[in-house]
Amino acid sequence: MARKHSKHGPHAEPLHEDDAPAAIPACWLCGRPTGKTIVWHHPVPKSRGGRDVVPMHGVCQQTLTANFTNSELQRHGMDVEALLAHPNVRKFVDWVANKDPDFTVAIAKKQR
Repeated sequence: MARKHSKHGPHAEPLHEDDAPAAIPACWLCGRPTGKTIVWHHPVPKSRGGRDVVPMHGVCQQTLTANFTNSELQRHGMDVEALLAHPNVRKFVDWVANKDPDFTVAIAKKQR
């Protein structure tokens, strides 16, 4: 059966000026808009049965994994307020609040 239109022909969908760009999701932990790189994080680790994913900055995800074990993340689940109650995480979120969305820094070690 022949194709109605060529895959590479001039019949591509035209872009309209009224089409708004896709909304930039906010980071689940810090609430800042995500940058060029979005990490899709499992709030409940996959190893603990987690299926939901949330958008985050890479540096925010590193902070969570440096401060919590998988069991602790499973207990907190989707409750971001409980995670923000941890002093190290709160200190980090307050510090990163005015940084660029693509800001990154190495998290040196696990701070458990």
